[in-house]
Amino acid sequence: MLFENLDLIEPVLRALKTEGYETPTPIQEQAIPIILQRKDLLGCAQTGTGKTAAFAIPIIQILYDTHIPAKGKRRIKSLIVTPTRELAIQIGESFAAYGRYAGLKHTVIYGGVGERPQTDALRQGIDILIATPGRLLDLLNQGYIDFRNIELFVLDEADRMLDMGFIHDVKRIIAELPHERQSLFFSATMPSDIVKLSQTILKNPVKVEVTPEITTAEKVEQQMYMVNYADKRSLLLHLLRNQKIVSALVFTRTKHGADKVVQYLQKNGHHAQAIHGNKSQNARQKALSDFKGGKIRLLVATDIAARGIDIDDLTHVINFEIPNIPETYIHRIGRTGRAGQSGIALSFCDNTEIIFLRDIQRLISQTIPVVDDHPYLLTDFTPVKAPAKVSRKPVARQHNGQAVREISGNREVKPYNHPSSHLEPKPKRTFWSRRP
Repeated sequence: MLFENLDLIEPVLRALKTEGYETPTPIQEQAIPIILQRKDLLGCAQTGTGKTAAFAIPIIQILYDTHIPAKGKRRIKSLIVTPTRELAIQIGESFAAYGRYAGLKHTVIYGGVGERPQTDALRQGIDILIATPGRLLDLLNQGYIDFRNIELFVLDEADRMLDMGFIHDVKRIIAELPHERQSLFFSATMPSDIVKLSQTILKNPVKVEVTPEITTAEKVEQQMYMVNYADKRSLLLHLLRNQKIVSALVFTRTKHGADKVVQYLQKNGHHAQAIHGNKSQNARQKALSDFKGGKIRLLVATDIAARGIDIDDLTHVINFEIPNIPETYIHRIGRTGRAGQSGIALSFCDNTEIIFLRDIQRLISQTIPVVDDHPYLLTDFTPVKAPAKVSRKPVARQHNGQAVREISGNREVKPYNHPSSHLEPKPKRTFWSRRP
């Protein structure tokens, strides 16, 4: 299957050729024809599968076909809502690339920067608006944005919206949209809350699911390093002597922890920067630009800040701290091994994180190999094998005649007081016996 086989118009095909794109990914191959047929779509796809192009390309084509050059001001015809500034900027870059020959105008609005350039762009008139929820509602309330002409609405990264507490903002936005519209809903996972939200947005949607709800990037090699918490920074330096680590995205659970790791790395001669919510937008963009451009080898990030990072050539992901939510592990390691390439995910696990490791292995139904050939090996631990997976039987549910899958059997994992965070009292440690 080639893009030429998807009935795309010449300006879009020319732009894709300029970008070097020839073959659509599975999500693009399935979603583009559905969207061009003006049907609502429920898309379940992991980060890195090409879903931005899956909705950007058909939106550009639809607006190009229906766009009539007018003497008056352009009106917003398409709205894309996404959770983070980085992801909004990335989506804006995609629309600029795929629509370079289509004559459409778009702008990106997000918080953390001055309003003036954004309101100026809105006054001049645009066809496509990409926005984060907070700034979108703010400018809407100030009268800078008019939803009356919107024909296409996209809610991207819906599960992350839920995680970040944007669900009420999203509902307020939806309430302001025209009733007659085409809606596209994308999420990496489909828990029950996300399914319920989709039912309030979509009308007789076609569901496209190119991966299971829970999956691990197939081409990512996973390695686990058992280490005392106090030795994690030393282990990181030890591993960075390996020149095969060309670029690495290092994850911590907290903003303070990210800054501490960066300070240690810089003190020991490594080019590293941090990216998290306490950094200014300019600082975050500079760090990301330097990382993409190869000026720095290491970018240390928290989960929310890293959600919009899209780097095809990222060789390594390093989990300096094991995430306390197992699904987060999948999102993290999905930063590498993108666009059909391979990648390596290294994780540091101390005694207090063994419970997190157990839940991750249950989720992915794998036992992550433990590397014992390093100078900081934690010796007083019992290896953990993947336990029997909790039943996650699909539950059939009908929504306007369309079958919707809902996953049952999820268990909430509550975080506790780790050395790098202050959340709630630390429970009694649990150890598991060695299995034959």
